[in-house]
Amino acid sequence: KLNFAENLLRHKNDSIAIISSRENAPTVRLTYNQLYILVAKCAHGLKQLGVKEGDRVAGFVANTPEAVIAMLATTSIGAIWSSCSPDFGVQAVLDRFRQIEPKIIFASEEYSYNGKVIDCKKKIEKIVDKVSGVLRVFLIPRFNDFSGIEKDERHLLKKTKKYLYINELFRNSSTEIEFKQLNFDHPVYIMYSSGTTGVPKCIVHGAGGTLLQHFKELFLHTNITSDDTITYYTTCGWMMWNWLISSLMLGASIYLYEGSPVYPDIRVLWQMIEKEKITVFGTSPKYIKFCEDSNINPGKEFDLSSLKTILSTGSPLPEKSFVWIYQNVKSDLQLSSISGGTDIISCFMLGNPVLPVFPGEIQCRGLGMKVDAFDEKEKSVIGKKGELVCTEGFPSMPVFFWNDSDGKKYKSAYFDYYPDVWRHGDYIEITESGGVIVYGRSDATLNPGGVRIGTAEIYRVVESMEEVKDSIVVGQKWQNDIRIILFVVLSERYVLDDVLIKEIKNKIKNLTSPRHVPAKIIQADEIPRTLNGKKVEIALTRLINEEYVENLDVLANPESLKQFKKMLPLLSE
Repeated sequence: KLNFAENLLRHKNDSIAIISSRENAPTVRLTYNQLYILVAKCAHGLKQLGVKEGDRVAGFVANTPEAVIAMLATTSIGAIWSSCSPDFGVQAVLDRFRQIEPKIIFASEEYSYNGKVIDCKKKIEKIVDKVSGVLRVFLIPRFNDFSGIEKDERHLLKKTKKYLYINELFRNSSTEIEFKQLNFDHPVYIMYSSGTTGVPKCIVHGAGGTLLQHFKELFLHTNITSDDTITYYTTCGWMMWNWLISSLMLGASIYLYEGSPVYPDIRVLWQMIEKEKITVFGTSPKYIKFCEDSNINPGKEFDLSSLKTILSTGSPLPEKSFVWIYQNVKSDLQLSSISGGTDIISCFMLGNPVLPVFPGEIQCRGLGMKVDAFDEKEKSVIGKKGELVCTEGFPSMPVFFWNDSDGKKYKSAYFDYYPDVWRHGDYIEITESGGVIVYGRSDATLNPGGVRIGTAEIYRVVESMEEVKDSIVVGQKWQNDIRIILFVVLSERYVLDDVLIKEIKNKIKNLTSPRHVPAKIIQADEIPRTLNGKKVEIALTRLINEEYVENLDVLANPESLKQFKKMLPLLSE
């Protein structure tokens, strides 16, 4: 028996557990002792409301200490935590939370981004009104000193007891946590698939497997100890947040940042590393590329003597970026490109502090992970591109999918392609030296900036508009990243002018998130489909990336691809 939160809160001392900062706001620091007591109070309050083992608690939360406290309190009881970022649109949140029916929702009133404060209260009200079974909503104010003093009630959304401020949970006198001892595979997190084929799948991860995998990756692969301060630029809607928080089990300090990585300018995160003496910095290839293009030299402009490791994930880190980091950031650090996913809440391939770093490669496969590359004949290949597979079980496999009692969705997601072999959907190459090169997704999931976006989430918005008759969305390789291209077939009487393009983009942004907004929207005459009526996303993706398109005989209208070939000049700018 074990408890997830107990393992993360095992360091009861006066060392710093959490450092939190946001745009235009003071930095907040919590020691491990302070964190423990706040979690104790929060857990006591949740139990008083009847939250018990197996209940779901959801967070519509910014990357602040309250999110960590709420998650730890939830899992200490044996309830299950699930979170979305407040930049998600209402429909995107409803597609997730309505499936799991949380008893409690923690919600950030506001969040900061790019110098602006975005008010979430109207979003919160719309979400809560359409999610059944919500007993209480605990609002998180933008500024919080954890004093237990309730904010002015005039700011409450409704004059009902359903809405309270989170500080109400800190009013009780509890200082000890009664950790519920649970089975190894007791659910701890519900994560979400991208939503490619409909509403997102609810991926349930177990406490024991998550703990083992994260301990291995953070301690052995990343060399994190109680002397470290680690940060990852992430939101609470991405698995890297869950991964970062697990650093608490090692006694490290975690740094939470809420805001834009380029506000007030591109140097803000490097300045943060200098100020807080951060030792492990997690970022993305997109941010590194932006720094390169901005011609900054962090190594000369800032004191980065504390920095020992840079982690990069979200998309493959190109060779040029490896070179830039070693020349312009620091020459004696470990640069670890890492790759895994929400499905495993961890990594298949990642860094190793005792191995050399080769530009463009991930250093090694994870310990205990039987990762392989299969060619089209299902044979293991070295030095050639292949399908990323895992041929043996591993601790952080999902324990099940929510609302999938017969396990069909689970089997279909990972084991339909190769019987008894996990197929992840990436194209990789395992090098002769044991490193791994990732060439990108092998399926149709969009991945701009490493954020998994399901095409169905965009279709549900666009095709609800009377102006749009049909649509297809694909990812185009662009400047070492992926950009979203949306093709639309318009209803009669409509034209795709600047006004309609803006309207489509705004609707996508408001109902999903800013990350879902296409880089280009182009009018098409017809959408290519298979004989059974499915949109042919993969074939079109290959076409616009000027790759070979095969199996045209499965298309009901293969001639429709000709119009897209003519559009290639439009897609080169």
